Amino acid sequence: MSLTHSPYLLYSDGKGNIFEDKTLYAVGRAGWDAFPVPEEDWIELPEGGNLYELPGRKAIGIDVRTGDMRLCTKGWAVAAFIPPAHTGLFLAAYESEPNAPTLPLFCYTAAGWYNNQFYVPAVRIEQDIRQECAGYNDTKIGNGAQHLLQAYPHNRLVQHLMNNCCNTYHCPAARNFALGRWECPVPSSPACNANCIGCISFQPEEESIVSTQDRLQFKPTPEEITEFTVPHLLHAPYPIVSFGQGCEGEPLLMWHTIREAIIEIRKHTDKGSININTNGSKPDAVKALCEAGLNSIRVSTNSARKSIYTKYYRPNNYQFEDIVESLKVVRSFGGWTSINYFVFPGMTDSVQEYEALRKLIKETDLNMIQWRNFNIDPDWYLGLIGEIETGEMLGVKQLMELIQEEFPQVKFGYYNPPMERIKGNYNRDFAKVMAV
Repeated sequence: MSLTHSPYLLYSDGKGNIFEDKTLYAVGRAGWDAFPVPEEDWIELPEGGNLYELPGRKAIGIDVRTGDMRLCTKGWAVAAFIPPAHTGLFLAAYESEPNAPTLPLFCYTAAGWYNNQFYVPAVRIEQDIRQECAGYNDTKIGNGAQHLLQAYPHNRLVQHLMNNCCNTYHCPAARNFALGRWECPVPSSPACNANCIGCISFQPEEESIVSTQDRLQFKPTPEEITEFTVPHLLHAPYPIVSFGQGCEGEPLLMWHTIREAIIEIRKHTDKGSININTNGSKPDAVKALCEAGLNSIRVSTNSARKSIYTKYYRPNNYQFEDIVESLKVVRSFGGWTSINYFVFPGMTDSVQEYEALRKLIKETDLNMIQWRNFNIDPDWYLGLIGEIETGEMLGVKQLMELIQEEFPQVKFGYYNPPMERIKGNYNRDFAKVMAV
């Protein structure tokens, strides 16, 4: 649906009620600043999206009458969580009061109200339906989880995935595993060699924010991993088994165990894809896993610039150059490489970042960019990494278009592709995606 004007600004009354302010049009934020959002960038809030109240923050909008930017004095600002497969183009725009609490680890996309619908500035970057809300039937998931718990009563990893990830945190990947389909998560490491500011599984006690889930507390054995991953690869449609989940530390610290598991898995089946989601900190370990049969890697990063990466990840005993080398290693074995790219409007689309991303793609022969929404309080993040001036910005959508134009072989998406897509049936026309 095309808009005849920008959506109206939203505000919350602090009691769970959200209203529109028809004296103000909604705007977006990039870096530290507020900007008008092009009308073509607004889409209806996708199913599975949610709205948040932002306590201690006053929304910024454009006065309908004068065209000037001003604060909404009614209540608190509102932001949207946009569901997987969608990438936000602008953050919510607000001004924080001195005592505003740090926001929890979620994404904070701009939101507005138009013609009885909530709108967000976003693009659907991925056509894969694997985490669509409509695809999850709670009864079937419950039955599937119970079946797995009964089928593997002594497997600590299955118990963790079903009791914690699936039934407690409603992890989409764990729920898909309970349904016997697609990508199966395989957490493997209770330890980590980075100290990410926005870690979702461990936050120091002195921090005012809390992690969104508890971290894995044990080291699984190769036998525990093999026991449930082999049947998944044999029977699931478009099967993937993925090491490295949000409920664990860094899987490369358990590379010996993972290598043994891969070798054993491949004794039983050559079906499907074996993937690792990682910080890419140990290229030698990645090489050993590739030799054992690893098919793909997804390396997470908030930036293609070493300085910005290091301030956020605060790595122990590795450096940015190691993650670049890990991507090169997997390509040297003919494997599939992705970056899990945390999109922060105003940072990700800065001219400096664009040039660094171009260099990374060329240097590593990268296969894919997974354009992920960055789950973090914007002010908190920029303050901790010391970014006072983010520089000239291209706009997230223009950045995507420039990268796609220069590197048409690089796929855009949100998820790790199954082997069927890796081998060529990728089914993604970027021009169509951008028009959604």
